[in-house]
Amino acid sequence: MLVTLIAAARGTGLLDTRFGDDRPLDAAGWHAVERALPALAPLAAAELRYCSPSPCARQTGDVLGLAPLAQPALRDCDMGRWHGMTLHEVTLREPAAVNAWLTDPRTAPHGGEPLVSFVTRVGSWLDTRPEVADGRVVAVTEPSVIRAAMLYALKAPPHAYWRTEVHPLSVISFSGGGGHWNLRLG
Repeated sequence: MLVTLIAAARGTGLLDTRFGDDRPLDAAGWHAVERALPALAPLAAAELRYCSPSPCARQTGDVLGLAPLAQPALRDCDMGRWHGMTLHEVTLREPAAVNAWLTDPRTAPHGGEPLVSFVTRVGSWLDTRPEVADGRVVAVTEPSVIRAAMLYALKAPPHAYWRTEVHPLSVISFSGGGGHWNLRLG
């Protein structure tokens, strides 16, 4: 099976990215998806097409012609009381909590989901994709979900999460299944 993940276009600048950002695409996001459409349109031929429940992911998938089905398991990490805030805002208010969150992947000082639980949730979603005739699955989701999927597939240590970058409209594929995944670039 081949599972391809597409990072949703952004509705805001990266410096204004908020935890659990549920804002829709802005004009710049719409234009970015439209520019990427020729390269990404062939992915709409996949038999199964999904997206995270966020407005950005849904709108990105719709512009790409995927008509994706929302999957709760593909939602961003639950950031509890930090939801809607920027990292800068949280760091000013709770510097010790931010430090704990960045250094211990089993903690959730925000009251939401620990990083290890987030990675496990995303990995479980990957492992439970049904077999399809054409063997292709595509999903549009947040960059954080793609980072979690890469960690799961590579069986990388949790601190590697902070050392990966996924830009809007990036595409990455995973081949395999059932807990045995290969990262496929290009």
